Amino acid sequence: MDMRFLMKQAQAMQTKLQEAQKNLRAEGTAGGAMVKVTLNGSKELVGISVAKEAMDPEDPSMLEDLISAAFKDASAKVDESMGKVTGGLTGGLNIPGLGL
Repeated sequence: MDMRFLMKQAQAMQTKLQEAQKNLRAEGTAGGAMVKVTLNGSKELVGISVAKEAMDPEDPSMLEDLISAAFKDASAKVDESMGKVTGGLTGGLNIPGLGL
């Protein structure tokens, strides 16, 4: 097998993966959608929305818990979406070291 060909394929796959991570948006919610968190494919926070009803000055820990839950929800959705992307790129192969 030609090593240069394999390297080109790996580079193309990496480029597609990076593009997918950049363009992906996953929204997680908590508290009946009172808190919404949006992450990109690299799990970077790109947006957050908090309804007035979620802000209780007497109980700030409730809002903290809702934000954390919404982040976890969005993170799970990123994992699921990126799994579909990487599965399509690798043909379902589990390639060690690529974290796919």
